[in-house]
Amino acid sequence: MVVIGWSITVVIGFFYKCFTLISCKATLIINKLKEVDELAMQNRSGRKYGLLNYSVYVISLGGFLFGYDTGVINGALAFMSKTSQLNLTPSRQGIVSSSLVLGACLGAFLCGKYADKYGRKVTLRWVAVIFTLATVCCALSFNYIFMTTFRFILGLAVGAASSLSPMYLAEISPREVRASNVNKNAIFIVLGQLVAFIMNALLGSLWGDWDPIWRVMILMACVPSIILWINSFNIARSPNWLVQRGHLKRARNLAHRLGFKKQTANRIIDGRKKNIKTETKLTWDQIFSNKRLVYLLLIGIIIALIQQVSGINTVMYYGTILLEKVGMGERGSLYANILIGLTSVIASIFGTRMIANHNHLKMLKIGLMGNIIFLALLGVIMHANMLPQVVTSTLVLAMLVLFLANHQGIVSPVTWLIMAEMFPNSVKARFMSIATATTWITNFSISLVYPLLINALGTATVFFVFAITNGCSLFLSLTVINQEKMKKSYQESSSK
Repeated sequence: MVVIGWSITVVIGFFYKCFTLISCKATLIINKLKEVDELAMQNRSGRKYGLLNYSVYVISLGGFLFGYDTGVINGALAFMSKTSQLNLTPSRQGIVSSSLVLGACLGAFLCGKYADKYGRKVTLRWVAVIFTLATVCCALSFNYIFMTTFRFILGLAVGAASSLSPMYLAEISPREVRASNVNKNAIFIVLGQLVAFIMNALLGSLWGDWDPIWRVMILMACVPSIILWINSFNIARSPNWLVQRGHLKRARNLAHRLGFKKQTANRIIDGRKKNIKTETKLTWDQIFSNKRLVYLLLIGIIIALIQQVSGINTVMYYGTILLEKVGMGERGSLYANILIGLTSVIASIFGTRMIANHNHLKMLKIGLMGNIIFLALLGVIMHANMLPQVVTSTLVLAMLVLFLANHQGIVSPVTWLIMAEMFPNSVKARFMSIATATTWITNFSISLVYPLLINALGTATVFFVFAITNGCSLFLSLTVINQEKMKKSYQESSSK
């Protein structure tokens, strides 16, 4: 225990210096990215978006942490399970892994209440604090009870960030750049997962013989969380929240600084001015007595379900195990995981640009059809058993990459975008929290059931099952989700 404690102290001291240096460099990078985007915007529209772009990149760090903390357990779990570390049995591994998802369910559900009461900016700052403290505590955990507890607390921050970031980005962005800015959060999520996969591979390869290396893998998440906390003091508040609190002059001035056209900002704020008292006092009884609001809430829950029943997180969480089952081996599966993460990032970048210029609901339908095709082909390839092992492994990896590119490039970002835009301001934070909590509850359920399905039905059959669930999602998007009715419900609910 003394040797382990001394090792941990040395490592933390070394990486604290690294974190300080990286934090400074990363802050400079964010400022440079802001300047690049500002120049690009000035060239296109002649308006300055300096504060907006800075705020967008900082807020999107919440998405990055969401991605990193859900991805890092993939590589860290094997090391922390060793007898010299936390000595995790398979059942305890499941508890440690799922504790974050359970915390995320609660964090997403509670986030809306605090975001309405204290504001988006202050809530995001506290989310960054929880990210940092919980990450340090996870890295220092000496048994599975402490690890499970602090992973659950970390999940509170992950869930809050997943709900708060897209909503916050939508509220501070003018319409002409709103889709692009909200989609940056989706890109940062998969970028965080990619960085987690890369860090796991690098640290596992370089110091794989040192059992406590999992502590470093987890601790690396402190870098973006500290950057988020430092920069959160300088980002813009939400004009919508300022209006809800009655600060109309501040909201109007801030809207102009964020790049809203003067006439648009005045029209929105003056229109909202009439409803301040009604909106701030809107109770759940009033909400459930309003058929339009109930319809929007149900559609939001359905869209959240559609995002998760695709089976995407089974690949992100169990990708290494899946690839080992088709004969790629431990080392090959490790590097294939990086390919999966890289594919997600590239697909997100190109997909979000395409989504911004097309009808969102139509893009969702196209994405779901793609999921059905690739998952069905994946099931056929794994079920055939007539091809050589090398060919089967290659085809499985190719289908996984295509499925990920389709889902992460179309389905995932378009669902976040629709949810961020579909709710009226009076209930946006609360409804967004419920929708996001739905994604985490579904995520937890599928992640828990997936290993059981693999054992009971076989890998090939499970992919056929997910092809069917995507088919059900497509049916719902064609029959239940009505864009005109959503628009009418939004307008009527906002005007009351």
